[in-house]
Amino acid sequence: MKKSRRIVTGALCAAAVLAAAGSTVNAEEKKTLRVAMECGYAPYNWTQPTDENGAVPIADSTEYAYGYDVMMAQHICDELGYDLEIVKLDWDALVPAVVSGTVDCVIAGQSITSERLEVVDFTEPYYYASIITLTKKDSEYAEAKSVADLAGATCTSQQNTIWYDSCLPQIPDANILPAQDSAPAMLVALDADKCDIVVTDMPTGMAALVAYPDFTLLDFSGTEGEFEVSDEDINIGVSLQKGNTELKDAIDSVLKEMTVEDFEEMMNAAIAVQPLSDAE
Repeated sequence: MKKSRRIVTGALCAAAVLAAAGSTVNAEEKKTLRVAMECGYAPYNWTQPTDENGAVPIADSTEYAYGYDVMMAQHICDELGYDLEIVKLDWDALVPAVVSGTVDCVIAGQSITSERLEVVDFTEPYYYASIITLTKKDSEYAEAKSVADLAGATCTSQQNTIWYDSCLPQIPDANILPAQDSAPAMLVALDADKCDIVVTDMPTGMAALVAYPDFTLLDFSGTEGEFEVSDEDINIGVSLQKGNTELKDAIDSVLKEMTVEDFEEMMNAAIAVQPLSDAE
């Protein structure tokens, strides 16, 4: 019996060693997805001081990131068995970070434009964002029913977006101010009466209404007076380094299992908990 017990004990010890070795291998094999975003573009992404609601730590920071992009990144990582690391970068630094390989991908409310496709690859869309206009409730443009009705408006939007580059020039006789470096800065400009209107997308506009009760949202989508944009312009995707088909296919496999209703449900959840301070 003693011999048998020693054999069993030895077998258990060996199994424990193998299990420990196996867990080490698995830990080493588990991938970490480095995802870049602004962490300042509610409701897509923002910065907060705690992990409330499931916020994720920002790399090299004591702060946390949350919002639709973080929720989507976490969902993708959960489905693929990856760890998630959020990297906070300025808007104009996002694409270069992907190109250089500093990060694995960008999930930051980026439109899938032909210009961006020249330097990065994109996944399937993870959101479809219609174009809207924000103005103040007492503005002369508050009752506008079309782009034509915005004629002569002083306007701005965020730099390097289709809102600024493609939409504002469609407004007749528009007084186009220099682009703002972020979505919050764009909203501050409107609140401070530096402009009559700003053009952005629906989620950003809906979030802005929570932060700025004096704003009103104008949506010309589906009418003859809408902004002329391509489907690619309003399709929001995950950008990756050119030729990274392994990661693209992996992320696409997750997104293809999701519906437009899934996207909207997640976005509504993000809008519901977005901090008002992000747009102040």
